[in-house]
Amino acid sequence: MSPSFSVVVPARYGSERFPAKVLADLHGRPLVAQTAEAGRLSGAGEVIVATDDRRVVDALAPFGLPCEMTSTAHTSGTDRIHEVAQRLGWADDHIVVNLQGDEPMMPPEIIRACVDALVANPTADIATPVHAIHQVGDFLSPHVVKVVLDGDSRARYFSRAPIPASRKALLSGVQALPDAGAWRHIGLYAYRCAALAKLAALPLAPTEQDESLEQLRALWNGMQIQAVVVAQAPPPGVDTPEDLARLQLLAPPAIRD
Repeated sequence: MSPSFSVVVPARYGSERFPAKVLADLHGRPLVAQTAEAGRLSGAGEVIVATDDRRVVDALAPFGLPCEMTSTAHTSGTDRIHEVAQRLGWADDHIVVNLQGDEPMMPPEIIRACVDALVANPTADIATPVHAIHQVGDFLSPHVVKVVLDGDSRARYFSRAPIPASRKALLSGVQALPDAGAWRHIGLYAYRCAALAKLAALPLAPTEQDESLEQLRALWNGMQIQAVVVAQAPPPGVDTPEDLARLQLLAPPAIRD
């Protein structure tokens, strides 16, 4: 059984590609409310939406979702969640999950698996899910974040580049998956609050800025990230109105009592 843990859903109101995305309607509920439901179904002790705009708080009030107003100055969900953890006085060893507000189809079992992996690996600072890449197009795409794992399923590097590279494929000019296999990162994180505080206090890392991948800040500073291998990726999140329209065609993701 998973220990008691909290899920925080960062929900920034502004979005360049999709204004007010977190409040877009998905099967009769705001998008972020559907995402929070996945957190509830994971067995979390509490699910909290962390936002920077009163309109989100007001829109979620009819659904009984706890909300915390956070600074508009935060540049990442990590910083927003850290503010919530500080305000609520969570202990250093308390586990909190960062469930991004535009991931309404995140399977609850993936959330639980990350929490369990963190408990099973006490030297790990962070746990995050990955799944095998089977298509060359995904391997080559800069929009698919790849991760190299060691023999203990610890993350060694994340990149938008196709890694690990196959020497044979590079020399021959053939586009192919490496014989060792390749892993795709899923953007969900479980941390102990002490690790969350450390990460939030660190400056941006050079690799983080080059790749635009926040998790590289943790690796740059020697933090341990435990990968959790899952059988398949969750359906894509919502970045654009077109993504939302595709989800509207699926069965309601979170109307599950």
